[in-house]
Amino acid sequence: MNAPTPALPDLRPDLARIAVMVAPGTRVLDVGCGDGALLAFLKATKDVDARGLELSQEGVNACVSRGLSVIQGDADSDLADYPSGIFDYVILSQTIQATRKPSRVLKEILRIGRRAIVSFPNFGFWKVRLQLLLSGRMPVTGQLTQSWHETNNIHLCTLADFVDLALSLELKIEEAVAIHDSGRMHGFKAPDALENLFATNAILLLSR
Repeated sequence: MNAPTPALPDLRPDLARIAVMVAPGTRVLDVGCGDGALLAFLKATKDVDARGLELSQEGVNACVSRGLSVIQGDADSDLADYPSGIFDYVILSQTIQATRKPSRVLKEILRIGRRAIVSFPNFGFWKVRLQLLLSGRMPVTGQLTQSWHETNNIHLCTLADFVDLALSLELKIEEAVAIHDSGRMHGFKAPDALENLFATNAILLLSR
């Protein structure tokens, strides 16, 4: 009698869009993989060689319970331990703003991977600008849900800021996706002043 097939995790819409960018049968490292939902989905639906790096013990435990190959580590210090070019994709989803040295982390993920997929909240979103202007306080929104003293985010940036950083590091932006407050997603050509104003989050596929 065959064992029942495990149920696939429900993915956040941004993670589902990231999954579309990943080619089947490739080698993937998810940095800051959380509970492993994206890795489990990619492993089940795209037959990828799925690996993860996660800072929290709780997240590592959740990943191991899914049967995933995940180790505990810090993106700021432990990426240097990986050989160059070992992965086809390195994913950094909603993580870069919590790193101490974002530019160094970007360099490292594109040293160890042929491509990088990076997603982050856009601090240039118009509601964030308006809330900061009117209240004089750090914004709390549907995407930025924690007060400034509780959040792990230490390097918030706008979409324009991130594009500037990527270009200064001579990275190619192969694909860019804007996520709007309504949940609508669409591709755009970066840089884009309108998306810097209207996107709540962005996903960029990068390469050298």
